[in-house]
Amino acid sequence: MDLFIYVFAALFSVINPLGTVPVFVGLTKEDTNAERSRTSLLAATNTFVILAIAFFTGKYILNFFGISIESLRIAGGLIIVSSGFALLTGSFNKHKGMDREKVKNDVQERDGVSLTPLAIPMLAGPGAISLLIGLQEDHHLIFDRLIIVLAIAITCTATFLMLKSAHFIVKYLGASGINAISRIIGFIVIAIGIEYISSSIMTVLGVALL
Repeated sequence: MDLFIYVFAALFSVINPLGTVPVFVGLTKEDTNAERSRTSLLAATNTFVILAIAFFTGKYILNFFGISIESLRIAGGLIIVSSGFALLTGSFNKHKGMDREKVKNDVQERDGVSLTPLAIPMLAGPGAISLLIGLQEDHHLIFDRLIIVLAIAITCTATFLMLKSAHFIVKYLGASGINAISRIIGFIVIAIGIEYISSSIMTVLGVALL
């Protein structure tokens, strides 16, 4: 249970589906309720598939490029910290490369938005991927890995519910309400990133001193 709560809380904070809500509303404002529900479901499903693949294959990709797990954790921690600062300063969309005009023009050339830009880069970004690769390296028991996959699934389910209710969330919370909650989440995300970096640096220093 402790592992599930930790993974869910960390992953939900890093993914931050609330920060995706305004983008989702903007991209689907001309869609029907059925179309919005379908886009929400596809975005959450795509996110789950991407994160699950990253969790199970990430270490093989690292080995192929000769990247150590501690280097990945430090790099991932820096990305997570920068995402947290972006949430605190209200520049989360820009941090994700979500220029409104470019996204609008790109969407007009495609039939759907569930894979890009929603699943990638808004939800399944490098911070979440690096977090999961680190977890896979730390937990070798099959039961633990099943718990982590369950946490990913529940996080994606919560993301689906938030995107499906995005127009109601914007209506009742408003831009200021979403901003305030995002800033709180941003603080938590920064703390997660710093913990990620500091623990990796301590490990590297410990190995170097041996």
